[in-house]
Amino acid sequence: MSEDANNFSEEDWDEYQWEKFLQEQDRNTEKYFGLLEKYVDHPDRDEVIACEMGWDFSPDDRELEEFPGFVCEEEIMDITEHRGGFEEFSRSPIYKDTLRLHRWIHNWIESDKHLSGHPEAIRFAARSAVCGAKLAAALCGNDSTEIGMTIAYLKRALKAANDALDAAARLADAGLLDKRRAATARRHVFTIRNRVVDFMNEYRREWRKRCGDSGF
Repeated sequence: MSEDANNFSEEDWDEYQWEKFLQEQDRNTEKYFGLLEKYVDHPDRDEVIACEMGWDFSPDDRELEEFPGFVCEEEIMDITEHRGGFEEFSRSPIYKDTLRLHRWIHNWIESDKHLSGHPEAIRFAARSAVCGAKLAAALCGNDSTEIGMTIAYLKRALKAANDALDAAARLADAGLLDKRRAATARRHVFTIRNRVVDFMNEYRREWRKRCGDSGF
């Protein structure tokens, strides 16, 4: 990361502003899909949903991403592709760690047909995958990246890692993970989790270099 304070702009959001923004988008996403399920067979579905979401609507507005006031996470990824891309991240050790974890979970679930529908096994796999996705969103960047956005995504990656650890613990308590596998699961997730914490500390130090203690 660059130490050049000129890279910081007063218009850049801190991690808390980005977190507030992302939480609002989560609520919008949840509300939208709830309305979509409710009005799926309604003849004027798009117009009704737009009205309840508080969007302006015209007959040409047929795609979710075209509605104003709604930004889903995939759009944020599109907007931030210029941050450096996925290629560099895919060569990083932490990306390889996430792949190793995904392969381990897949092989473990495939080894026992009773695990495929178990809610905690599903949560373990899903939250581990979410952790990797948030890391990609956070770390596909360069020196001009908004640090607040990066930290906000890292916080989400940390939350997902903690959820994965909780799911693994519940699976162990239920006897679905033996001691050896439970230790392996914890080792994989803690390796990623600890690196996420390191990244958060690193980017927060960079924020302080650029703008002092503002945002903390």
